Amino acid sequence: MKACIFDLDGTLTDTLESLTYSVGETLKEMGLPEITEEECRSFVGNGARVLMERSLEAAGEADLTRIDEGMERYGRIFDANCTYHVTPYEGITKMLGALRKKDVKLAVLSNKPHRQTVKVVREIFGEGIFDCVQGQQEGIPRKPDPAGVCQLLEKLEVTKEECLYVGDSEVDIRTGRNAGVTTIGVTWGFRTRETLLEAGAETIIDMPEELLQSV
Repeated sequence: MKACIFDLDGTLTDTLESLTYSVGETLKEMGLPEITEEECRSFVGNGARVLMERSLEAAGEADLTRIDEGMERYGRIFDANCTYHVTPYEGITKMLGALRKKDVKLAVLSNKPHRQTVKVVREIFGEGIFDCVQGQQEGIPRKPDPAGVCQLLEKLEVTKEECLYVGDSEVDIRTGRNAGVTTIGVTWGFRTRETLLEAGAETIIDMPEELLQSV
């Protein structure tokens, strides 16, 4: 393989605490009850708007009449706290270094807003590890639409046969399959092995170093 595209939250970085904190502060500002970390875990993966919609529903605002207010507040709060207690999963940094030594091109594709995606990657991993970092932005449908993967394939100058897609959720499994790239699910993130299997995962790994066997 010549390239690997990674999901961010739940795949490279443990961001659950930052997401839960930011949603909680948003709901608190709105005078609503906070959600639990486990609720947040089940709500993430489809982008910020879906996260806020599900959070508002859980907080008793099922009609979602305050979604625009929630998005404005969440955008501001999360921008200030997107790296709050964020860490790479154990073994990730070493695995990325090994891939770089193999001259494998590396990219990130996240449903997190683009600005925060870039901010997290830069702060946690520094410069020079990833060739491309892409979050959710106007004009590119969010995962599981394959458009983001296809755009990255062009930027990385590789074919879909030369690339792996790696992620921790059912959204990621569908994204890779929709794009026609070899897709690997990981069990250390936000979803269970059962969820990945139900989504159609054909290859699942339990530790980052296992990925090196597929490159």
